[in-house]
Amino acid sequence: MFCPFCRHPDSRVVDSRTSDDGTSIRRRRQCPNCGRRFSTTETASLNVVKRNGVTEPFSRDKIVSGVRKACQGRPVTDGDLAVLAQRVEETVRSSGSSQIDANDIGLAILAPLRELDEVAYLRFASVYQAFDSLEDFEDAIGQLRRDHHGTADSAAGSSAPSGTRA
Repeated sequence: MFCPFCRHPDSRVVDSRTSDDGTSIRRRRQCPNCGRRFSTTETASLNVVKRNGVTEPFSRDKIVSGVRKACQGRPVTDGDLAVLAQRVEETVRSSGSSQIDANDIGLAILAPLRELDEVAYLRFASVYQAFDSLEDFEDAIGQLRRDHHGTADSAAGSSAPSGTRA
């Protein structure tokens, strides 16, 4: 790390602190040459490999802008989108890899988006999974309905008092 003041090629770490969200480390450094102090922020790099092979840094903003299109006209706030992007980032970072395919990011978006808004989920999935026909939509809607019925059935079964028949 070069000193930003005198360009000396070394520095000494005086203090280290983790950021509030735990995604970066702030280090206070001191230059042994000029004695001045400066701060650095360190984050683990995460690169996205796009379909065409190009690599670019991961960006929550790109997730938000991509999902925002699917959420147009839906009761989804900017705060909801920020939380979704954070969840997606946590999911892809948990793989431990420094590079991730764009396709894997799309897969990581589907589950939290479905929880947030099913209509937005269908819109996003229709583009991401390249729905070609009405049957593709019908299949996706059918899966959502089956999942709802499964959840409703298990909730109804668990609410019956013990010793009685539902």
